[in-house]
Amino acid sequence: MKKWLKLSWAAVLALSLLVVLTACGSSSASSKASANQLSDKTITVGVTAGPHELIMKQVAKLAKKDGLTIKLKQFTDYNSPNVALNDGDLGANSYQTLPFLKEQIESKNFKITQVFKTVAFPMGVYSKKIKDLKALKKGDSIAVPNDPSNELRALQLFEAAGVIKLKAGISQKATKADVVENPLGLKIEELEASQLPTHLQDVTAAAINTNFAFDSGLTINQDAIYHEKTKNNPYPNYFVVQTKHQNDKVIKQIKKYYQSKTIKDYIAKEFKGSIVPAF
Repeated sequence: MKKWLKLSWAAVLALSLLVVLTACGSSSASSKASANQLSDKTITVGVTAGPHELIMKQVAKLAKKDGLTIKLKQFTDYNSPNVALNDGDLGANSYQTLPFLKEQIESKNFKITQVFKTVAFPMGVYSKKIKDLKALKKGDSIAVPNDPSNELRALQLFEAAGVIKLKAGISQKATKADVVENPLGLKIEELEASQLPTHLQDVTAAAINTNFAFDSGLTINQDAIYHEKTKNNPYPNYFVVQTKHQNDKVIKQIKKYYQSKTIKDYIAKEFKGSIVPAF
């Protein structure tokens, strides 16, 4: 019996030691991964395909002259970049508005924060079937992004155009269920933001974020049939980092490059008003 007890305790101790070592190894690996993505000399920045990526490439060119290497990792959706940043697989990301960021932090308990404004992407309504929202008919379908902050933004855009009306005091998590007036009985489709350009032929009109519209060859000034204001747009995008790194020297360096006259001139020339500096 005593021999059995000794063996049992030995097994428990061995198992406990294994758990501790495994946890330490995991923590060490996580710290190492994070360190590889952010230092005084190099940083990995997550961007969505299209304008955010193009602008950060120009920022990277400025940084390289001063010995700072900015590596870019491209994403095709809105959720993955924040997961990757929170997990330490990125040193920063550049692609999102503040309402979207706050909703992600609240719902997923991310330890990330915004550090400086980048650009504004006025949301537009696009169509392959009509040239004016006044041409919408009874029973037509319209599409909006299905993530909380962007869906509210899209619904408010259709409301501003006089197509629908939303309930008063609406929250950031608004959906089509919060539409209280829909005179034409429009069918409202909630789709993944990045997929909206692909489904444009399936609906009468769709509210599409400019980065995804631009990536599909659509621009605010030439193709949108209705859009948010381009000056003093209320939805600036932000450069975002893990909260513990918000005051790092390298982040302040990148802010200086991003908010420089060189980048401002590039944005004006490349995007011709569809995308505007928010700084």
